[in-house]
Amino acid sequence: MTRKRFIIALYTLMLSSATHAFAVLPSRSSVIKKQPLRMIGSILDLLGGPDKSELISPDKALPGRSTKMANIDGLRHYVLGNKLTEVPKGYEEAVFANGCFWGSEKGIWRLPKGIHSTAVGYCAGFTPNPTYEEACSGQTGHTEGVRVVYNPEEVSFVDILRWFWEAHDPCSGMGQGNDRGTQYRSGFYYFNDEQKQLIEASKAAYEKKLERPITTEVAAASDYEQYGGLWYFAESYHQQYLSKPGSRPYCSAQPQGVALPDYKDWCPFPEGSDLRKKHEPTLPASFWQKYAPKRGCSVVQEPNEPIAENTY
Repeated sequence: MTRKRFIIALYTLMLSSATHAFAVLPSRSSVIKKQPLRMIGSILDLLGGPDKSELISPDKALPGRSTKMANIDGLRHYVLGNKLTEVPKGYEEAVFANGCFWGSEKGIWRLPKGIHSTAVGYCAGFTPNPTYEEACSGQTGHTEGVRVVYNPEEVSFVDILRWFWEAHDPCSGMGQGNDRGTQYRSGFYYFNDEQKQLIEASKAAYEKKLERPITTEVAAASDYEQYGGLWYFAESYHQQYLSKPGSRPYCSAQPQGVALPDYKDWCPFPEGSDLRKKHEPTLPASFWQKYAPKRGCSVVQEPNEPIAENTY
């Protein structure tokens, strides 16, 4: 079979699969776009398609648009019920990327307390207001990310950070699991110097524990202001996708089954300091013993509701 005929046959098979999925899940038809696009992108890469192993330069990125993503303003979290765009007084933000954002988001919204909202989107790129298709092309520079709005009085940034590290393989370069390309690269983006120090110190500690070089991108949110901002919300059908009827239980993350060392062993702040105490973990060891990410991205099979505090 010639290369051309092989591509045509393969494409026909994919269209047939997509049509079947559409018939089975008509109420979630818009979500079906995600998997054929993943398949097509992977196949083109294997057959010599566009190289997405290197981050595109800002001057070559798609131009984007000034219009914000539709249907996000006023949208409420499908599980937690709070508005995705709001940040209540005293609450803080965290933005990270560790593989397909469907599973990445679910792990965080299930933390037992302190999470006001989670959202999926496109971060750390160069194209204003990208679409899913554009981000998937590798031509915007974005990676699939998660934005967390949390109450630091109830859940520590360090707890979110630990979940981030343990919920994927941070040594996998431009991709995660079967999802390959710059849009699946690992990254954590800081909003202040305290977050920066905690990210960098925990990265060094986890790298030593894994005994492999970590490729996670660490950068300031302010670095992306020249491109319109660090964060852009994804389409509404991607938000809390795994909690919705008819969703496909897909997750590309590759947890390594290795725990981040204890906070006291890598904390960048001096012993006895206010900052050291401020960022102490709020989730106890019993939580991590029972609910820490497991190898194989098991989060897709877990219940949608936040973990009850009386279960650990």
